[in-house]
Amino acid sequence: MSDVSPYKKENQVLNLPFEFALKITECTEELETRKRFNMANQLFKSGTSIHANIREAQNEERKEDFIHKMKIAAKEAQETEGWLMLCKYSKLYPAPDQLLEKLTSILKLLNKIISTAKQPPAN
Repeated sequence: MSDVSPYKKENQVLNLPFEFALKITECTEELETRKRFNMANQLFKSGTSIHANIREAQNEERKEDFIHKMKIAAKEAQETEGWLMLCKYSKLYPAPDQLLEKLTSILKLLNKIISTAKQPPAN
């Protein structure tokens, strides 16, 4: 993990998506220099939304709202994965292999958080 995250190092829930959003920003700037504006726009929106929704979930008052925001983050991650896969298999776009690896980690984390949050409290 890099030292660019404003969050405590041990907070992977916030660090991974934040650093991913930074990398997505760099990737979309590269796409824009190649005049791939539509792809850059789609990737920027979905890729940075993951972090935004996880941030928003941190302050939810109800467990159901927290789960809902995490599910939205997971959906945005899935959408981002779709755009990155298009880039990967197109000859006209840079290979996003590192982004896909980071995204896989985020998806695993989100799925674990959602499944844990859905469990009933222990008595």
